[in-house]
Amino acid sequence: MKRSPGARLCAVTAIGALSLSLLTACSDEGSKDASDAKGTASATASAAASDAKALPKAEVEKLLLAQGEVKGYKVGSGDDTLPASKSAVKTDKEACAPLAYAMSGLAPGETESGASNTLTEDNASAAATKAPGDISESDLENAFKVNLTFVGLSSYEGDGAQKAFKAVSDGVAACSGGFGVTAQGQKQKITKVAPDEAAKSGDESVAFSVDSDVDGEGSATFHTRVVRKGNTVASFYTVDFASLTSTGKSSAVPAAVVDAQLAKIK
Repeated sequence: MKRSPGARLCAVTAIGALSLSLLTACSDEGSKDASDAKGTASATASAAASDAKALPKAEVEKLLLAQGEVKGYKVGSGDDTLPASKSAVKTDKEACAPLAYAMSGLAPGETESGASNTLTEDNASAAATKAPGDISESDLENAFKVNLTFVGLSSYEGDGAQKAFKAVSDGVAACSGGFGVTAQGQKQKITKVAPDEAAKSGDESVAFSVDSDVDGEGSATFHTRVVRKGNTVASFYTVDFASLTSTGKSSAVPAAVVDAQLAKIK
């Protein structure tokens, strides 16, 4: 039996794909020079990484976007939608755990310095600022669209950030066939993981999508981006309810959120 859009949305909300489940609700010489230069740069980067110190958790929290810092979005604590710790998220494949953590606003690597929050596209406010006679049908439709992005930041000692990023990047290929995950008691089956195309940002960046089983009624697609900037790793996971209801696919992670968040990380 074909489900109504409302029923489909309820199913998508229930399965949640990780965090959503918590809503239940030249010459040879020239080549040698280039090689030497590259080696020197690599050695310099490695030395810098080894000297890196993790920021205290309180400082990481200050780096999260705050209300008013990204136009058109409301900032929330994420306390009701994001898991409090990694102990609440389990996968059936070890290599896939960093992906699950990134999708849950948790640190993908080994560190205690992590923080997360949520940003919701404020479509309703656009209509609210207009006179009643100027509000279009499109304004009314947009007012009921919810585009929610979970943001996670984590800070690392030494080369911890590079290792955390690599764990995510390697996991995209290692988990291409999918994996099982349990988030705060809610079981979910990821059936596919695939690399996404996204603008390069920070020192390293990777984007991927996951297809999540929807109660045996097909699948829903979600998108994640992970960026390393210095010894900080930022993760972004977006849920677009309107798009999920109509197409079964969430929209891409908003560039405005990524750009604004990375600008706060020095």
